[in-house]
Amino acid sequence: MKKLILGIALTAGSLAFAQTTTTTSTSSASPVAFGVKAGMNVSSLTNESGLDDQGSKIGFNAGVFANIPVATSFSIQPEVLYSQYGDKYDQTIAGTRYSSARHLDYIAVPVMFQYNIIPNLYLEAGPEFGFLVNAKNKLKNETDNNTINESGDYKDSLNKFNFGIGLGAGYYFTDNIGITARYVAGLTDIAKDRPSNSDAIRNNVFQVGLAFKF
Repeated sequence: MKKLILGIALTAGSLAFAQTTTTTSTSSASPVAFGVKAGMNVSSLTNESGLDDQGSKIGFNAGVFANIPVATSFSIQPEVLYSQYGDKYDQTIAGTRYSSARHLDYIAVPVMFQYNIIPNLYLEAGPEFGFLVNAKNKLKNETDNNTINESGDYKDSLNKFNFGIGLGAGYYFTDNIGITARYVAGLTDIAKDRPSNSDAIRNNVFQVGLAFKF
């Protein structure tokens, strides 16, 4: 159901975008704006059975973007981000808290279709393409902040391509500085060779951050 809702929202946004582009083709557009952005990721890995036992991991995202106006109130914003995905679980044993985390780092390329409700407030939807660059597991004693064990990079055993659908919003306080929020639901399995009769595991992430236009 979640994927269906996201798909409908993206399709509706694309249709509205196409219609507005047609009716405003003679209007002048604002110049292309370039910028940088950075923020926090709250990521998890989920399977087909649902969200009941997911574990969230805090990470970061940072990168560059170009905002390309194409019609009145509409723009396309491609981005290139370094984005940390994965999940994390905590367990307390004999008064000591341990964590087990999967760290999956991607070069993410979102392409967002943005609609400005008012000049400084926008909604967005679009695809995100991800390319895995690092994958490690870490076991840590959270009580004394000591790493017990850390695996080597095992990205070659995973699916190096990730595809998701993003929905978000943003607000610019000035012409240059704004806040952003986005949820990206993964549609591809992170496993390279999934055994038959087993659930696919997908990336999910909620992102908040700051953007600066030059």
